[in-house]
Amino acid sequence: MTEPEDRSRADETRARLLDAAVTAFAERGFHGSTTRDVTSIAGLSTAAIYVHHRSKEELLYQISRTGHENTLELIRAAITSSGEPAEQLVALMRDFAIHHARAHTVARVINYELSALSPEHQRAIKDLRHTIDAEVRTLIEHGVATGAFDNPNPHMAAVALLSLGIDIARWYRDDGAWSPEDLGDYYVDLALRIVGAKHPEPPSEA
Repeated sequence: MTEPEDRSRADETRARLLDAAVTAFAERGFHGSTTRDVTSIAGLSTAAIYVHHRSKEELLYQISRTGHENTLELIRAAITSSGEPAEQLVALMRDFAIHHARAHTVARVINYELSALSPEHQRAIKDLRHTIDAEVRTLIEHGVATGAFDNPNPHMAAVALLSLGIDIARWYRDDGAWSPEDLGDYYVDLALRIVGAKHPEPPSEA
């Protein structure tokens, strides 16, 4: 087997283990899951996990880091999609809510198993979360400074918006009454209300 094929097979195995870990951690919790649970779901031998990951905790860290990096990328893409704070917030909140609904299983693991990470890994994830918070807070502060928003505490508003989106992962179910897009539209309206978005004045009649 050639080297590229070896890498491809190894990458596929790592991906299977990560997907299996998400399933196990979501169903049983991190501490309630064993490495045997993970490898059984992945259809691999128990020893396979240590070939590709140092520990069960390392699996959780990889899942958490990738998830937070993807969220940061999503938020930055929304912010760069427009020069207007209101339009930026609309894109950000819609995408953020839809993402947490569609990926609710992995998002639930990422956000509710943080305490299981090692101190070093917790610090790394906290740094990513602080960057995410800062991006949203800066957007709201910019909106307040330009008169697009009317909110006395952009920091608290940013925390509220992020908390709303993250909490979707706790209760959302694929067979529920609302689609991810329904939530995206509704959460946009909530976000605009929270930041005090100002509606443009109607044109005056001649």
